[in-house]
Amino acid sequence: MTQPLTGIRIADFSHVMAGPYATHLLCLMGAEVIKIEPKTGDNFRNYGSDRRYDGLAPPFIAANAGKKSIALDLKDPADHAIAEAIVKRCDILVENFRPGTIDRLGFSYEAACALNPEIIFCSISGYGQEGERRDWPAIDNIVQATTGMMMLSGEEGDPPLRVGFPIVDTLTGQTAAIAILSALMRRERGGGGTRLDVSMFDASLTFLTSALTPFLVTGRPMGRMGNTGYSGLPTASLYRTRDAREVSLGVVQQHQFETLAHITGRDHWLTDPRFATSDDRRTNFEAMVDELAALFLERDAAEWERLMSDAGVPCGMVRRIEEAAALAGPNSLVPLTIPELPDGEQVQIPGTGFRDHAAPPPVPDAPPALDADRAAILAWLEEAPGPANG
Repeated sequence: MTQPLTGIRIADFSHVMAGPYATHLLCLMGAEVIKIEPKTGDNFRNYGSDRRYDGLAPPFIAANAGKKSIALDLKDPADHAIAEAIVKRCDILVENFRPGTIDRLGFSYEAACALNPEIIFCSISGYGQEGERRDWPAIDNIVQATTGMMMLSGEEGDPPLRVGFPIVDTLTGQTAAIAILSALMRRERGGGGTRLDVSMFDASLTFLTSALTPFLVTGRPMGRMGNTGYSGLPTASLYRTRDAREVSLGVVQQHQFETLAHITGRDHWLTDPRFATSDDRRTNFEAMVDELAALFLERDAAEWERLMSDAGVPCGMVRRIEEAAALAGPNSLVPLTIPELPDGEQVQIPGTGFRDHAAPPPVPDAPPALDADRAAILAWLEEAPGPANG
């Protein structure tokens, strides 16, 4: 068995997170990724406050395992020629500079096509390659603000609230990976190469479809519902348990509510006119919340999770990230050996998020040290017979 992208090569000019995460996903699927870094390296190599990890900071590890690194000054003619030779022999070019920067460095889409007419050229930026905002800088928390994402979490009247991790970076990287895969499929069918324009803003709007589409259809924006689920039902919310932890209940269908009532000895809810239907429960939201709040104080969170889940009632205990990691499914986490790390060389990173039963689980090499693969890449360029797929 081989990985699905075995034989595909990527010239990765990207840095920090959104671009590297896109190529990271493709690398986990078997693509060979050549990371073209400035002489000072990707800024994410030294990200964070723990200087012991400089060169291989955890966020850098998260998006660069298994890649090859070569450090080039693209303004230097000799280094520029090396980058040209790499692009000529790759299937895909990925960059996430500010719009226009890659052009000034001599690797515009037109220049890349002159080197390799079949190239798939993917640009990732804050607001896209066109329009009045194309030159505006953007990072994850900026786009969380400008897309309305910050006004969807929390309760009405609360200050704006950032999602607690750089969700825009990873969702944009995932969007870019999907775009590249679609372009590869089209090229395999004779459609040739293409230019892909991936905007962090537009990718986030797509990701917000469950909040945005109701507004587009009805003209009414979705309100902020705190920890209550998308259904707006009191039976899809967060409740404190006997052990002072929380569970998230997800009862949104009538048969689930009936099961909930049966297994908790609250059959009277089914005949109570305040709770009998979902519309009744929305109308009497606070009364239902009071009933459920009293109910969940009768057991510990883990007990409720097991009882409800075994009965087919959606319920999950709120976990910290370290607790969730212990529950990862088969091949969900990818092992890495990185001897240079200060706290031990055996680590794990998240995988692709799916299992392909026709391919082996990915086992990438460690992320590269800056310029670690220069000699091997230069030797490959000397022996390479021609362009990608040539």
